[in-house]
Amino acid sequence: MKNSLKEAPVSALTAEPDGEQGPLRGTLRGGRIMLIWLAANLVVTTLLTGTLFVPGVSFGDSLVWIVCGTVLGAIVLTLVAVMGVRTGLSTMALTKGSFGLRGSIVPSLSNLVILMGWSWVQAMLAGISVDYLIHAWTGYSNPILFAALCQALVVLLAIFGHVGIARIEPLFALVIVSIIIYVFAVAFTTHPPADYFAIAIDPALGMDGAIVFDIVFATAISWTVLSADLTRTARSVRAGAAGAAIGYTTSTILAMTLGVTAISYVLLEGNEAIPFDPTLIITAFGAPLAAVMFLSVMATNTMVMYGMTLSLQHAFPRRKPLPFLPTALGLGVVAVIGATWLGLLDQFTNFLATIGALFIPVFAVMIVDYYLARRRSYNREILNYKGGKYWFTRGWNIGAILVWATGAGFYTLLTTVWFSPVGAALPTVVLSGLMYWIWTKLARISEPEGVESRHLADEFEMAPIE
Repeated sequence: MKNSLKEAPVSALTAEPDGEQGPLRGTLRGGRIMLIWLAANLVVTTLLTGTLFVPGVSFGDSLVWIVCGTVLGAIVLTLVAVMGVRTGLSTMALTKGSFGLRGSIVPSLSNLVILMGWSWVQAMLAGISVDYLIHAWTGYSNPILFAALCQALVVLLAIFGHVGIARIEPLFALVIVSIIIYVFAVAFTTHPPADYFAIAIDPALGMDGAIVFDIVFATAISWTVLSADLTRTARSVRAGAAGAAIGYTTSTILAMTLGVTAISYVLLEGNEAIPFDPTLIITAFGAPLAAVMFLSVMATNTMVMYGMTLSLQHAFPRRKPLPFLPTALGLGVVAVIGATWLGLLDQFTNFLATIGALFIPVFAVMIVDYYLARRRSYNREILNYKGGKYWFTRGWNIGAILVWATGAGFYTLLTTVWFSPVGAALPTVVLSGLMYWIWTKLARISEPEGVESRHLADEFEMAPIE
C-alpha cells in the first residue's frame, strides 16, 4: 500500500521553524517539565483571574472551587499531554486523528483565535504594568502605546528568541514563586487569616461556586491547546504526565489563590475591589510585583505567539507547511494592532466562556477517540497529506464536527440561557464525550486489541523514501 509519508511536513513532528527534524525521542525529565509548566502558568492573567471571585464568593469557597476546577481541568490537560509524549505530535497535529486530515482545520483555527486573544490580553496587562511604573517615575501615561510596544517585543522574541525564553522560563518560575511568598507574607502578617474568611459576600455581583468552577476549568482548557506542545519532549510518559499535572496544578492554585488573597487584602485595607486590574495589585504590593508581571508576560506570551505560528503553519492540509517567518510576521502585525484594544479586558469572563465553548468539546472528542476507540494508538498515516485511515469523508470526520458544534452550542446555552446549578463545563464534557463514543460505534472507528503504540517520530525515520 502506497503511503503518503513522504508528503508529510517534517515540522509536524518538531517545533523547529526551519523544518529540520529534532530528536526522535524526548529528553526532558519530569522535574524540568514541571518547571516549564510552573513558569508558563505563573503569569499575571492567572493571578488576576483569582481577583474575579471575591467578594462575589466567600474567600473560603473561592479556594475550594479553585482546587476543584484546577484538579479536574488538569486531568484533561494531562491526558492530552500524554498523547503528545506517546506520539511526538503537537496538540493541533493530534486533532487530525479524530477530526480528519482536513477536519482538523476547525480546532486549529479555533486555537489560533484563542491564542491570539490570550496574546492580546497578556500584552495589555504588561502594557498597563509598564505604564504604571513609567507614570510613577515620569508622570507620562499611555497604556495603549506600552501595550503595543510590549506586543512588538513579544513578536520579535517569538521569531528570534523563543529557544532562549524556553530555557530561562524555569528561572522565571523560581523568581515568581519568591514574589508570591512575599505577597502572602505581607497579606497575612497585616491581617490574620480569620479576617479574610470573614469578608462579606456581595450577591449583587452575580457570582457563585458553579461560575467560579467553570472559569477555573476553562483556564485549564485554554492551556490544554498547548499541553502536547510543551510536554511531548518528555523522556517518558510518566515524566510527561507527572510534570504536566503537578506543574499545572501547583502553578494555577498558587496564582489564583494569590489573586483571591490580593483582592481580599485590598478590601480589608478599605479600598474598592476592582477585579482584573493589575494596577490595584501593584499599588498594594509595590513596583517589584509590576516587574515580575512584565517579565512573566514576556516569557509566556512569547511561547503563545510561537505556538500560534505553528498552529497556522499546519492548519491547512498542504504538502509543505506555510513558511515560518512570513507567517509569524503576519500574525505579529495582527497581534500588535489587537493589543491596543484595551476594552477586551472588560470582556475577560466572556473570553473564557468562548474558550470553554470552543474547546471542551474538542478535547472530549480527542480523549474518547484516542484512549477508548483507538486504544491509545495513532499510526503513521496521521502524517499523510491525504488518504489513509484518517481521511474519513474527503478528509473530514463528520461525526466529530457535529459533536463539536453540538457541544459548543450546549455550553453556550448553559452559560447564557439555561443556567445550570452545576455549571456548564462538566455537562458539556459528558455530553460531548458520550455523543462521540456513540459515533465511534456507529462509524466503526476502532483499533484491534493488542495494537502497539509507536512514537511517530520513529515511524517517520523508518519510512522508506520513495
